[in-house]
Amino acid sequence: MTESARFGLKIFLVLLIAVTLVGTFGFMVLEQTSLFDALYFSIVTIATVGYGDITPSTLAGKVFAIFLIITGVGIFLGVIANSTDLLLSEREKKMRMEKLNMVIGVFFSECGTDLIRMFCHYDVRGDVLGEHLTITEKWTNQDYLNAKTYFGSSRHEIDKGKVDLKGLKEFLSMKGELLLRLFENPFLLEHQSFTGLLRAVLHLKEELLHREDFEHLPEPDRNHIANDMLRAYVLLIIEWIDYMKYLRKAYPYLFSLAVRLNPFDRKASVVITHG
Repeated sequence: MTESARFGLKIFLVLLIAVTLVGTFGFMVLEQTSLFDALYFSIVTIATVGYGDITPSTLAGKVFAIFLIITGVGIFLGVIANSTDLLLSEREKKMRMEKLNMVIGVFFSECGTDLIRMFCHYDVRGDVLGEHLTITEKWTNQDYLNAKTYFGSSRHEIDKGKVDLKGLKEFLSMKGELLLRLFENPFLLEHQSFTGLLRAVLHLKEELLHREDFEHLPEPDRNHIANDMLRAYVLLIIEWIDYMKYLRKAYPYLFSLAVRLNPFDRKASVVITHG
């Protein structure tokens, strides 16, 4: 809807400018008026204001004014209608995105942050990543972009010897209903990357639920599960960085708590020790 309204507005604006120029030129020639008077009369005619201080005095001028009213008024109303649609669409989109960010916030509050903390512990380079993902209040937009670039370009590997598959299974089992409820939310249609994240986490949960004995899993199966974990891990961090950036701008008090619960900061503490 937004793109359609924006495109329609551009078309009507071009037509409005064209009709105004034609009207101005026409009145200058037919009514022998100055450039400013002709422009003024064209605008008040198209806008249907019609103060009456300037009126066409010749037959040709009157016929031209009728033509200008018929064509110009429709175009002018088209500009108004498309501008209104665009404003309403932008407002509706902003409201949908706000609700979507609330959904994302619930995910990280109830599940995502703890899941990142687990994966970070299993990450072979978890300590190194922490140096680049310890977000603070001083971070700029460029810092968030740099963090995403660094994480996206880094090589990640799950230490299969550290992974507690049974514990991970129990954690995801407890969050199963939450994940399904989030996945059913219609606002997710606005955010494909977050939908992909939920799919990856749900898939990992299903893989673990269908295994009973984790102690005697063959190596290929452990590698398969590690790859599923890695897929969810990468998507988690990308979404988490974007969400932290959103909180910093929109909800500083929530951002402050999220910083103190940063899963990559080994020294992070929810308790405030300094002013």
